[in-house]
Amino acid sequence: MPIVESNTVTDPNEVNTATAPQAASSIPAALVLEDGRIFRGSSYGAQGTALGEAVFATGMTGYQETITDPSYARQLVVQTAPHIGNTGVNSEDAESRRIWVAGYIVRDAARRPSNWRSERSLDEELVEQGIVGIQGVDTRAITRHLREHKTMRAGIFSGEAAQATEKELLDIVLASEPMEGARLAEEVSIDDAYVVDPKDHGWEGDARFSIAAIDLGIKAMTPVRFAERGVRVHVLPATATLEDVKALNSDGFFMSNGPGDPATADNQVKLLRSVLDEKLPYFGICFGNQILGRALGFGTYKLKYGHRGINQPVMDRRTGKVEITSQNHGFAVDAPLDGPTTAPEERFGRVEVSHISLNDDVVEGLACLDIPAFSVQYHPEAAAGPHDAAYLFDRFIDLMEGTRDGRTANLSGEPVDAAHPPAGPNAAGTEAAGTGAAAQHENDNKTEDKK
Repeated sequence: MPIVESNTVTDPNEVNTATAPQAASSIPAALVLEDGRIFRGSSYGAQGTALGEAVFATGMTGYQETITDPSYARQLVVQTAPHIGNTGVNSEDAESRRIWVAGYIVRDAARRPSNWRSERSLDEELVEQGIVGIQGVDTRAITRHLREHKTMRAGIFSGEAAQATEKELLDIVLASEPMEGARLAEEVSIDDAYVVDPKDHGWEGDARFSIAAIDLGIKAMTPVRFAERGVRVHVLPATATLEDVKALNSDGFFMSNGPGDPATADNQVKLLRSVLDEKLPYFGICFGNQILGRALGFGTYKLKYGHRGINQPVMDRRTGKVEITSQNHGFAVDAPLDGPTTAPEERFGRVEVSHISLNDDVVEGLACLDIPAFSVQYHPEAAAGPHDAAYLFDRFIDLMEGTRDGRTANLSGEPVDAAHPPAGPNAAGTEAAGTGAAAQHENDNKTEDKK
């Protein structure tokens, strides 16, 4: 297997200053892909070895939210934006309790952060949490290589680890585990349940609803978006059972984003099928969308290079509107795109693909027409990212409201019986009276501004 070496984009002989990223620029590092391609650069963050799946993220902002997104567990993230670290990091913008990327790949690391909210540099944060990175590589060339071939196993080697021969480095990469078959949700999930209460996020008065949310790699902003709308969120570990869910006597059930291969999520699929049998309203995002697909009897498959960024166009087939969305997934649901169909698990009735990617027609959402359940493949909490999809939180509230008062038990708009006719736009899962989706959209923007 030939090894092709790529040139760096920085001068290895440049004089370093005392700033951490530049001080590390004298320490050699290498990114080794499983097909033999090698990119030479210098150390960034901690020194050593990082193994994982090489993927690229196209976001021009929100790098702190990216690296703390648990969906990136066991992945080496290539930032396509060339200048990274200029705003530093702070204690408010992290989307989970730690950095989850296995390794970090950037072109131009900021020499020093400059932002009024910065508390420390990104390099310092990477060092403190032991995240091995590489700087000074041509991230455009890496991205193009992954697009033309596929995401693949890779390794970042810096310091003494980079002194091994090219064959030795490649052998280490080839011995690492692939993403296919990886069961990671339990690794990133919490150990103990906790509650996110509306009163702590600007909601006045009693909670309107409560939901049980399974943490498969949940981002911190997701339960906040619910709480802002008056929904109390009971966050449960990935190992939660139906008994755990029923003990909460909640109004709805939610499954979050998360890392790994959805084909390994048999326990979560079993749990969701039990919840659907109970007719408890369900909303899932990202990994939760793939689990709903599997629960309905559809398969999943691995994408060539996935969707990762905050500029992904999606069509909501229910409204005909196009949303610019935040996404991070390497797997997708294999479901028919043409019209409603009976789910392979026939007891769940009809289902339709509600959202599609406008780039490649990948399934981006599912809507059940005979049971109260729907899901999307992207991130409506959008931290960082656009707020086009924030209405989905309101749609779930509408679904819980319609189920509770007997008006409608699904997203089809069909009444439960003649005594409970659909009430205008509420029955179609659009903006509910009193929900104030437009006003909430403005509130979402204010919350993001604080971040």
